[in-house]
Order: sequence, then structure tokens, then C-alpha cells
Amino acid sequence: MNKEWSELNKTMQQQLKKKDSYEDGISTLGLLREYLFETIQSFKDELEREDFDAMPFINADGYHSKNIAYSLWHVFRIEDIVAHSVICGDDEVFFAKGYQKRMKSPIITTGNELIREQISDFTRELDIDALYSYIEDVKKSTEKILKELPYDSMKLKISDERRKHLVSLNVVSSAESAIWLIDYWCGKDIRGLIQMPFSRHWIMHIEACLRIRKKLIGRSVN
Repeated sequence: MNKEWSELNKTMQQQLKKKDSYEDGISTLGLLREYLFETIQSFKDELEREDFDAMPFINADGYHSKNIAYSLWHVFRIEDIVAHSVICGDDEVFFAKGYQKRMKSPIITTGNELIREQISDFTRELDIDALYSYIEDVKKSTEKILKELPYDSMKLKISDERRKHLVSLNVVSSAESAIWLIDYWCGKDIRGLIQMPFSRHWIMHIEACLRIRKKLIGRSVN
């Protein structure tokens, strides 16, 4: 893991535990997300459209077996779902701003159910410019929510009513590789959700994307 990202992530987790450092923790999280977002933006600046669909490690175990477009879709669909449907109980950016049509996406889920060539078949249909617009809108929306969350909400659990609403949206596939997400999210408190979908989850997938990009750049040089 990138040392700077790792240190910021650890600092943020410690700061969120105490009331007197909670606001600093939200600020540290914001800084971490800005660094990560710069890397996300670099993919758009440096790569060709077909690079977003490339799967040079398709047979590997790990997040790098996916592709960059899928990873970005997956990270921000999960963040949108968790921020709005799980934490706030309001409309996801995806639905509120008509992003399924804008991105030309055949799915509304997190994509966990997709495997191997299904992933590249899916991402080839995506409008990458619209995907990046979605990423920016989700990021801004989440950060607004984070700034408004009081420290006293950190230990709150997700209600059964909220869980039922999440299930009804069908944004998580019923496939075995995806359905576990509902129990995972609803088993955490608000602080636990901040520490995974809004931070560590970004790091894990972005580092996988960097590994893919390095492979693609090496191939183009050769």
C-alpha cells in the first residue's frame, strides 16, 4: 500500500474514535480522498478509451484481475449506495441524476456479480466521460454528508427498515458473490462504513488500477 495513503488512513481511523479529534478525522479523510482522486483523474488524462476495458491480469486472484472502468464503477456505486441508501435513506446520485442512461449502463448494481469477460463486456458499453461525471458527483455528495455527520452518529447501527429499503432497490445482485454486501454494510456502525467504502475501499481498488496501468504502459513502450 502507498505509504502516504496508508498513514493518512491510519491517522483518520484513530482521529474518528475520539470526540475531540473527530473533526480532524473528517479533514484527514478529505485530504486522503483528494490524493486518491488525483490518481483517478490521471487515468482519464493518460489512458486511451480501450485501456479502461483492458484486463491484463484476468486470470489472477485479486482486484487487479478486473479493469479500470469496472473498478471506478464499483467503488463509486458502492459509495453512492452506502452514503444515500444505507446511511441517509435518501435518493442515490445514480437515480436522482439519471446516470444509468447517461453512462449507458446495462446494470444498476455494484458489479460484484460480474466475472472475467463479463466485466469487459460491461465496461465497453460505458460512457467514460459520464462515468467521471458520476464519480465527481458522488464524491461531492458523500463529502457533504460527512461534514454534516455529528460525532454522536458514529456508533449508530443501520435499522432493519433501512435494510429492507436497500434490498427493495435491487442495487445489490442476488448472486452469492454480491448479496453478502447487504449483511456486511448493515452489520457495521457509521464509523465502520466511513472506514471502508469511503476510504480503504478506494485505496484497494486504486492500487489495483495502478498495477493495471503500469502493465499497459509497459506494453505500449514495448
